Amino acid sequence: MATQIVMDHTGDTRHQFDAEDLEALVKAEERFRTLTGLGFTAAVRGASGDVALTKAFDPTAEETLFYPRLVGG
Repeated sequence: MATQIVMDHTGDTRHQFDAEDLEALVKAEERFRTLTGLGFTAAVRGASGDVALTKAFDPTAEETLFYPRLVGG
């Protein structure tokens, strides 16, 4: 079961999906495109625990974290 974690000002929301389920996979990819289009940064955590930024949806990633653009001033 893959997980997409979306961070925002209220905390986080987790969306789990089965990569074997075509409908769930389409929704997950749509969520990825929507969030990155809104300016969220996407990072994938690998099996070893390493984290890497990603610009493309990876249906094999076990965990993808989305965090909003940081605003400072």
